[in-house]
Amino acid sequence: MPGDVHDTTVAETFAEVARLLLAEHGVEATLTKVGQLAVQTIQGCDHAGVSLIEGRRISTVGASDDVPVQVDEIQYEVDEGPCLDAIRQHQVFLVGRLSDEERWPSFSRRAAAETGVASMLSLRLFVEQDTMGALNLYSRDVDAFDPDAQAMAAVFAAHASVALSAELQQEQFHEALSSRDVIGQAKGLLMAREGVTPDEAFQMLRRASQRLNIKLREVAERVAAAPAEQPPESIEPGDRAGEGAGTDTPG
Repeated sequence: MPGDVHDTTVAETFAEVARLLLAEHGVEATLTKVGQLAVQTIQGCDHAGVSLIEGRRISTVGASDDVPVQVDEIQYEVDEGPCLDAIRQHQVFLVGRLSDEERWPSFSRRAAAETGVASMLSLRLFVEQDTMGALNLYSRDVDAFDPDAQAMAAVFAAHASVALSAELQQEQFHEALSSRDVIGQAKGLLMAREGVTPDEAFQMLRRASQRLNIKLREVAERVAAAPAEQPPESIEPGDRAGEGAGTDTPG
């Protein structure tokens, strides 16, 4: 039956998408591949990109070309648009004619005029309840994303979410290992330089982190990079475990 042939083709397409995404290493490389594959896979899609939540910021990390970056920058500047609402409201947003779109007036007409994009489709990227960002699809044609394209985009977004989650976990794992190493190095230097115990050295780093309002790893990096005879900026002379306990506050 024709439907069976279509279903088999779709399954084969997404099996290949999964293999290609898993072959990438690193968040940026993976998301760039997501953008490229979205253009190749989803009917009507001329450009694609991924907006990623990074702390309190949302930024475009991977894209098929420069157009998604241009469109997204307008969204971030005016703080409205389908991408941002897909992330904030956990919904799919379809725009058939961007130049006439009334939901985001500060974004829509300007984006259409400056980038040539006529229609958009934005889908949240998530695993379980953890929202990581949004997949954004762009077309130069009006009403480019029909129901079949929307269904394909939903499946594609699910594959992209799994690949992104895996890369983020891997990145966090490597960052944790690196942080542990540099903190251990800083503790050893403080122990030798200041004649303190391992716990006292760690408390020196912790309080400096609170006082300067920077991450513990950054304090440790400053200690490791400072000349042996000169206290680093992040550790004040005379800062010992137990001195002034309970008085430090984030800077």
